[in-house]
Parts: sequence; C-alpha cells; structure tokens
Amino acid sequence: MVKDENESANRPDNTAFTQQRLPAWQPMLSAGIVIPGFVLIGLAFIGIGVALFITSRSIQVLELDYTGMEQDSPCFRCSNADLRDCVCSIRFSINSLFEGPVFFYYGLSNYFQNYRRYGVSRDDNQLYGDLTYFKKPFDQCEPYRYDSNNQPIVPCGSVANSMFNDTFTLFQNVNDQQVVVPLDGKGIAWWTDYNIKFRNPSITPLRNAFNGTAKPLFWSRPAYELDPSDPANNGFINQDFLVWMRTAALPDFRKLYRRITEGNYANGLPAGNYTLEIAYNYPVLSFNGRKKVVFSNVSWMGGKNEFLGIAYLVIGSLCVVMSVVMLIVYAKFKFPEED
Repeated sequence: MVKDENESANRPDNTAFTQQRLPAWQPMLSAGIVIPGFVLIGLAFIGIGVALFITSRSIQVLELDYTGMEQDSPCFRCSNADLRDCVCSIRFSINSLFEGPVFFYYGLSNYFQNYRRYGVSRDDNQLYGDLTYFKKPFDQCEPYRYDSNNQPIVPCGSVANSMFNDTFTLFQNVNDQQVVVPLDGKGIAWWTDYNIKFRNPSITPLRNAFNGTAKPLFWSRPAYELDPSDPANNGFINQDFLVWMRTAALPDFRKLYRRITEGNYANGLPAGNYTLEIAYNYPVLSFNGRKKVVFSNVSWMGGKNEFLGIAYLVIGSLCVVMSVVMLIVYAKFKFPEED
C-alpha cells in the first residue's frame, strides 16, 4: 500500500505535455521533396553568393606598406630601432573618387595577439577604474606589473604595454600646397568597451588617481595624457587604447585608426595626389613583422570579403550538383512501389 502511494506521488500530471500526447509531425522524406529542396537551397545560395561577391568587388581598398625593410622604402631610415622620433612620408595617388565614408586602418602582420600568456596579461579590475588594483595589480600582469622602482604600473600587462603608437597625418597635394585631410577619431572603439568594460576612476582631476603609479614601460606619456587635445579622451576610455585592447584572433590583422567623414572629404577622397606623414615609433622588425595602412570603404555587407561570396557560390553549386546526382540515382534505382 505504501509503495502504491509513493508511485502515485512521483507520477507526472495527467496532461498532454507531461504524458507526451501533444500533436507531432514527422516529415516523410521522399525524392519528390528532397531533390527540389536541394535545388531551391542551391539556387538561393548561388543568388546570395553572386550578390555578396559583386558587392565585395565594388568595395575600394588601398594598402600601403611602410615597414621600411626594403632600402628603397621611404621609411627605411626609420626602421632602425635605435633611431627615435623619426618621421617618414609616403606619397600616393588616387585615380578616381574614393567613395566615403573612408575608414583608415593600421595593420600588423606576424603579431600573435592571440597568444594565451599575452592575452591574459592585463588587469580587468584595474581597467574598470578600481583604485584597489592600482596599488596591487593582478599577478598575470608580470613582467609588466611593477617598474624598476617597485611602483605599480597602470595600466599593467603586456597588452597595454605594447600599445600601437605610430601616428599619421594625411595631406592632399593641391596646387603645390598640402591641405590637411581631417581624421575623425571619435567612436572608433566598440560601444561595449567604451560604456561597459572600461572605466576611469571617479576622481577629478584624473591625474590624481594615478599618484604613486608608473606608466607602462614602452609608453611615452601616462594614461591620463594620451590625448592632450581632448580631456574627455584620456585614461582607460581613450579611443585608440580601447581599439588596441580588443585583441585580434589572427596574427595578421588591422585595427581602425580614424574615419574620413568631415569637411570637403565627407563624400570620400577626391582623385589626386596625397602624402601620408608617419611618426614611426612602433618596432616590428625584431619579430619579422610588417606594418601597413589601409584605406577602405564599406557596403551593406561590411568590409571587403570575397571569401564569403565564394563560399556561398561553392555550397550552392554543390547543392545543385547533388540534386542532379540524386535525381539520376532515383531514376535508375527507384523502388517498384514508387512507380
């Protein structure tokens, strides 16, 4: 009797859901359904692939390598690691309108930001503005945790210490005069990084929060002076700093440096001659890396990416081919009861 009562207590409710009596539908896959399905899927993928491929081919991209490894490079002199405050210039021409908005990237190659020890060498609590971790940085920041005077480094870690610090100025050559092309550096970082993940300490002025700390070893100025021209763009919410701290997944990558969207260049870069002045600071030859700048515009699908369109075309073509193969097999080996 007790056993029956326990079984009744553990029994699910007598409902259609708990007793698995809900209506169900199981498709009966036949050749008349599968073969047309493959054809439709294949044609849809081919159509999407053609649209993506054509759109990608219409995107304009201009890449300029300025590593300075070759002797005929304008930046060859600056590639000497012992030379400081070196400036070089690259001249280039644009034959037709480079439609806007134009995005200006810097690119690095053979740079493994995805290396585990490098990626975890940061203090997220410190970057969130927690003053407790200003005095005692996270252990993973070693060897960039304290400087030679035993002062805590803020921001600590390999990622922050290796922040990209080349700077660029773009000129258009008009009637033997150089006209500065305005570069917009606002809003180039991810919204979540700027508004959620990174915070400055709530201390005014900001420099007081960094009392008793040291700047990263490879930095020329402390975090609270990253942008002397804009007080709101300093500390851990500096746009260039945020862009760098979002590490890349592959060893060859590019990161957004500026947008060209203002003044006479709102519609893009007009055809003509240009000069890119580079403050060459970031060494890459020690790890056989290369540096470049990339000018690009975008479309509804984003940046230039021919692989995506080709992938859709290949998958769509395979679907169509498989449908033809299945049709031949079905016509030759179909069962008598399906006649």
